[in-house]
Amino acid sequence: MTDSSAPTTPDQLIQYLDDLGIQTSTVEHPAVFTVDEARRLRGQLPGAHSKSLFLRNKKGRMWLVVALEDRDIDLKELGQRLDAGRLSFGSSDRLMRYLGVIPGAVTPFGAINDDTQAVQVVLDRRMLEIEPLNFHPLDNTKTTAISTKGLLGFLEATGHTPELLEFGNE
Repeated sequence: MTDSSAPTTPDQLIQYLDDLGIQTSTVEHPAVFTVDEARRLRGQLPGAHSKSLFLRNKKGRMWLVVALEDRDIDLKELGQRLDAGRLSFGSSDRLMRYLGVIPGAVTPFGAINDDTQAVQVVLDRRMLEIEPLNFHPLDNTKTTAISTKGLLGFLEATGHTPELLEFGNE
């Protein structure tokens, strides 16, 4: 996606996952932009629900941090843990250029659009103990359930070996 091509669509993503042999199920809902909105509008979807943060440092390095939705994430501490220095949120233009999504639709599935592996994926280790995992499929009007094994297989297939971190408030 870092070239001038259009980002992957949700249907193309689901087909890619299917081609990898990864089973998913997707539900539609009104657009959600925050964790609180998602809690109100997603209904009774079983499994882990997350928040995804697109971050960068002053040197231009980028991270996609995916954690359980109730995690408190201190960006100063996280920057130290990642040896990244001071972290800030990436711009919406940078988000679209590298992950092919808009704010509110940030998801680990955005890795499909980062064909140069410029974004390091960081996952909450505790999240990987819950089945299924739920993420937006590149569109914040849908939620897709995927197994932990499926998510890790998808990330590997896109060249994004995730870093696993322990987050606070266990």
